[in-house]
Amino acid sequence: MRTNGYERAPLASELGIEPLGVGAWAWGTRRLWGYGSGYGRAEVEAALRESLAAGVRLVDTAEIYGNGESERIIGSILQEGGLPARPVLATKFAPYPYRLSPRSLLRALDGSLRRLGVESVDLYQIHWYSPVPAPGGLLDALAEAVKEGRVRRVGVSNYGAEAMRRAHERLASRGVPLASNQVEYSLLHRAPETDGTLEACRELNVTLIAYSPLAQGLLTGKYAPGSRPAGLVRRFGRDFGERNLRRVQPVVGILREIAEPRGKTPAQVALNWLLAQSTLPIPGAKDAGQARQNAGALGWTLTPEEKERLDLATLGWR
Repeated sequence: MRTNGYERAPLASELGIEPLGVGAWAWGTRRLWGYGSGYGRAEVEAALRESLAAGVRLVDTAEIYGNGESERIIGSILQEGGLPARPVLATKFAPYPYRLSPRSLLRALDGSLRRLGVESVDLYQIHWYSPVPAPGGLLDALAEAVKEGRVRRVGVSNYGAEAMRRAHERLASRGVPLASNQVEYSLLHRAPETDGTLEACRELNVTLIAYSPLAQGLLTGKYAPGSRPAGLVRRFGRDFGERNLRRVQPVVGILREIAEPRGKTPAQVALNWLLAQSTLPIPGAKDAGQARQNAGALGWTLTPEEKERLDLATLGWR
């Protein structure tokens, strides 16, 4: 299905939602993102409500975000009710070395459902690939969860192309389609284009869910040499060194040139570039303003010339 000149992500078409979600990693995560300092429960709730009001319904969380606090926050907001739309809930199982059995996954799912306060989730994902032991048992457990009705769709995260193909085949043998693969993808991280992941997703009709679609804020234009973000994830990340902050400025300049005639922001242009790739980006939002800005990526499309300009400007970031 085409929307505004681009093919919608398959999962978005199947669910009848906009091809944009909101990532909830920062909701309740204190040490890494600074939850409780500058933003808190009220701001997070406003971000969720604003996202839903703008048509952004996919909410992506995980059991390890804030040691379960992200799921608990979402669950408490759901319990309060009065939301402008029903969120589409996605969460993830963390395959730590000591919990790789099918039973571990199903117990973890129970915990996520309890914290979210729901009987089933729309998308349940394995958070990262664990080659030892072979992940077949975890995939079988995902299929079992679907058949039990506790999970509507299943996905993987941080899987390379070949691992994703094997997961797709294993699930198909159990009569369950692989809905998604969540990987890092942005104008500044284009590895999915060169390592075969994006091509495999298109071939298998698997939605590529793009996390860190704004390169953790680098593409917003808020940061420059001498102006680094707060929070451990970004403050000490290699991407936020002074050299990299200087290097990204020409890219941000192009984003601004494309954005300003449309009344858009660099972040909205960067997200729209991902929509044109038929992916489903999940930018974070710590408050209503950020949620509103994210939603501004919807309802329009880059011209082929603008897309090519961004492609060429960021080839060296692969």
